[in-house]
Amino acid sequence: MARSNAALREVMVGKLAALIADTDRLTPTKRAELRGRISTMPGLNRFLRVTPKGLLRVEKAKIAAEANLDGKYLLRCSDPHLSAEDIALGYKQLLQVERGWRDMKTTLELRPIYHRLEDRIRAHVILCWLALLLVRIVETTTADTWNRIREDLQELHVGTFEGPTGTFRQRTEITPAQRDILDKLGVDAPKKIIELGPPPATP
Repeated sequence: MARSNAALREVMVGKLAALIADTDRLTPTKRAELRGRISTMPGLNRFLRVTPKGLLRVEKAKIAAEANLDGKYLLRCSDPHLSAEDIALGYKQLLQVERGWRDMKTTLELRPIYHRLEDRIRAHVILCWLALLLVRIVETTTADTWNRIREDLQELHVGTFEGPTGTFRQRTEITPAQRDILDKLGVDAPKKIIELGPPPATP
């Protein structure tokens, strides 16, 4: 995060420096017009300093002040009795709640609901909540994101094969990534041969 903050600030300062380069030769009116345009660009405006003579400069003190906050969060709380740890934990929990609602509405497609009876609507919401709970358990147990886990596991398939001696269903080979996920979850890998059947009946 700190590296990302510094890189973004470097880009903003570079754009501002290029924008105000050689502006000392402009008339006061032209500099004022440029100052007005920059004021509509929050990313650049916060690093701009105007001298008493109306000259445009990059505010180095502002850059240094922001650099001290790289990789840090500033949280404000109305309860003076909470510790910094409790405030940070509460903020992280809020992010988890918001993420949960996003997943419910997108990944699990909670909405729209096409039921019209209240008990069916309640059942639909509960099933989505249980699915979200399962997703969070999987993420916590594997220390990985659901999207990465799903991407790995969705490559595990079962194919049905037919021949003169019969039919059978067989899974694909389990990759190291898939086996690692199953091991972490304590789930036994499915058998390679799922089902055997007699040969198709001849007419």
